[in-house]
Amino acid sequence: MSASVVVTYTLKPEAYEEHVGLIRRVFDQLAAEGPTSLDYQVMCLADGVSFVHFSTHDTDDGVSPLTQLGAFREFGRELADRVATPPNPSAATIIGAYRGLA
Repeated sequence: MSASVVVTYTLKPEAYEEHVGLIRRVFDQLAAEGPTSLDYQVMCLADGVSFVHFSTHDTDDGVSPLTQLGAFREFGRELADRVATPPNPSAATIIGAYRGLA
């Protein structure tokens, strides 16, 4: 089952370094484990506090491999303390994708 989600939120400026460090640990674990059923990107917008996460997974049970990662669970553990606005997840439909850099 394939599913895509876009999550947006605004971070408290003083939490930036910790937050980005936690995101990098997620990507380190992804690189080490290499799940092939997941596409994931995180972007910080030009204001330095707005974040956008793009995630697509295609698994038999519909569960995202992302949510199974210890580093991702750690990222989410105290997220409410780091954000100025709560995460706003939205299901998304991919119209097209190009992975030229992947």
